[in-house]
Amino acid sequence: MTTTTVLPPPTPRPDPYARPRHQRPGNLAARIAGWSARHRTTAIVGWLLFVVVATALSAVLGTVQAADSSYGHGESGRATELIAAGGFPDRAGEMVLIHSDDQLADSPTFTEAVTATVSAVEGTGRVENVSADTISADRHSALVTFDLSGPADTAVDRVDAVRDAVAGVQRQFPDLLVAQTGDASLDQSINEILAGDMHRLSLLSIPVTLGILIVAFGALLAAVLPMGLALTAFLASLGLLAAASRLVPAVDTTMHLMLLMGLAVGVDYCLFYLRREREERARGADPERALAIAAATSGRAVMISALTVIVATSGMFLTRDTVFASLATGTILVVAIAALGALTVLPAVLSKLGDRIDLGRVPGLYRRETNGRGWARLLNLVLGRPGLSAILATLALVALAVPALGMRTAEEDITALKTSAPALDTFIRVGAAFPGGGDPAVLAVRADDVTTPALTAAIDRFRAEALATGVLHEPVTVEVNPDRTLAVVSAGLSGTGIDTVSEQAVRTLREDVIPRTVNGVDGAEALLTGRAADSVDYNDAMGRSAPLVFGFVLGLAFLLLLVSFRSLVVALTAIVLNLLSVAAAYGLLVLVFQHGWGESVLNFESAGAVTNWVPLFLFVILFGLSMDYHVFVLSRIREGHDRGWPNKLAVSRGIRGTAGTITSAALVMVAVFGLFTTGSLVSMKELGFGLAVAVLIDATIVRAVLLPSVMVLLRERNWYLPGWLAWLPTLSHGEAHDDDVDRVRQPVGV
Repeated sequence: MTTTTVLPPPTPRPDPYARPRHQRPGNLAARIAGWSARHRTTAIVGWLLFVVVATALSAVLGTVQAADSSYGHGESGRATELIAAGGFPDRAGEMVLIHSDDQLADSPTFTEAVTATVSAVEGTGRVENVSADTISADRHSALVTFDLSGPADTAVDRVDAVRDAVAGVQRQFPDLLVAQTGDASLDQSINEILAGDMHRLSLLSIPVTLGILIVAFGALLAAVLPMGLALTAFLASLGLLAAASRLVPAVDTTMHLMLLMGLAVGVDYCLFYLRREREERARGADPERALAIAAATSGRAVMISALTVIVATSGMFLTRDTVFASLATGTILVVAIAALGALTVLPAVLSKLGDRIDLGRVPGLYRRETNGRGWARLLNLVLGRPGLSAILATLALVALAVPALGMRTAEEDITALKTSAPALDTFIRVGAAFPGGGDPAVLAVRADDVTTPALTAAIDRFRAEALATGVLHEPVTVEVNPDRTLAVVSAGLSGTGIDTVSEQAVRTLREDVIPRTVNGVDGAEALLTGRAADSVDYNDAMGRSAPLVFGFVLGLAFLLLLVSFRSLVVALTAIVLNLLSVAAAYGLLVLVFQHGWGESVLNFESAGAVTNWVPLFLFVILFGLSMDYHVFVLSRIREGHDRGWPNKLAVSRGIRGTAGTITSAALVMVAVFGLFTTGSLVSMKELGFGLAVAVLIDATIVRAVLLPSVMVLLRERNWYLPGWLAWLPTLSHGEAHDDDVDRVRQPVGV
């Protein structure tokens, strides 16, 4: 009798393209997309109404600007607040510089020009407290100082008449320089510069971004849709900023940043969605299925990315700084609204358009699915030698990061503005002729009565000793408030106001001169402020708050990634890789703006320091933005892992499958951020440059080399989750569930 052994059928190898039926409920992004697709008219009209109403808020409410006295930190901040509340007349100070290279101040022509200047400005009837007593040390320059009558916040409206009178004196004395500068003149010039920059960047960024999107999609309608979402999100966020400014007053640079971030993330989020939907259509999925898959995968990535940016940005509130609070508010608003649009109105529009999204196909550019051949060749090299690739990539990032160890920060130097504004040119000349005279050090002395003989003598002693040390220079002025409880001593300070000479002068005054002369006399408290003191105190405040911000951002980002991917290793590696990327961007920022390597290319003059608010802000924003790519790539790799693909195959296909989207998104970000390097403000150049190079590094070295090599080396350990964390919620990582498709599919007759 023959015994037949029945062998079990062989276990089939997993099909890389298999799409398993998920039994778990669909994720939140898919449910939102399903609702929007079923109620697409409501979603589209609702979005448009939201944008219109939010934009109208800006016109109706107006945006509350931060008060000048709210910017300070430490001792200088307290001094500024004392002066603001001291009851001094609210006036804008102006000055006229009379200068000659060959004539001295006591020459007849020079003296006549000074007299004519005083008569001209007084003749306008718009000035008070006119003084012509200040002569430079070389006696080739004189200053006529005065205050514009009326409130300082409306002084810009009155400065033109005075400037016209000064211009008349200049025509009368063509052999001399007679030029005006001051608070109102500089404010007017800088506001005009910023408005011009904003207008130009708006005009440039839109066609540049649109051009990149046309190349990316090869279809006009598909390219216009992301631009439409980004711009409407920007407009709506401006309206909400007006309302939010009642709680968090806005600063001038906030709107610039919101335009930059709105274009960057708004376009990115649409790219994630659209490219995945087109990819699934190219693979044969029907429109409903393709939209459902895009919602459950790319939609989920958008949600996590936006949450990461918002979480990271909210860390800036811990600095208790006016600028950071305003920038954080603007960024959170524009990112949240862009994500809301991508999750709601975008699925509704795609459901309505279907394959008509590809209208306006551009011959030679149109394709539904990118093959990723260029990235495939690079990945073959990287994954063939993952250990060597990881080492080389890490060494490259560390080498770029090394200059950051010598980073020095200071307040922005407005004299570095590349502009022909006469007020700014005159301000620079005043600083050269009267060191510190254009932006003096200010000592606020508070006491029950600052006019007592003892305290008056102490203030005179402070003036004499400070001038003797060489840290202060003439002109020195003393002003007492009406109730005689506050005296303000203003004097020129050595250095540029932001260099090490000025910093040392501040410390000499605070640690030596002020304690020996004024502090404690008749119970007086003396506090030093001014540009240099502000810079010193700001750096000290950021040194205390930066660890809190870093810890907050890293900790919450780690938790968000841990919950999103249910992997301790993925969360940790994401943090480390993003830190390397940010550090490399810091190093390049120092080389270019602190050491001046890019002065001629970027059209600026290095002040020997990086603007003090830029590094911390860059860390927060870069950490959030880099998570866009990281989450998008990891989501695709996790899909392959959930299907049972081998680790190397999941990594390779995940990165190659997202290569086209990431390349297009990175190009948009680099282009938009790069445009900001053409602005006039050095801080905007720093911000644009730092963001652009960081995105470039992140999309190339980190995503194409370091991430795949590290994940291949870690193998299955990538998805390690300790047993004590098993309670974490299970979030959907794979493609759309069957019930998601049902949610998106339109009812019959719709």
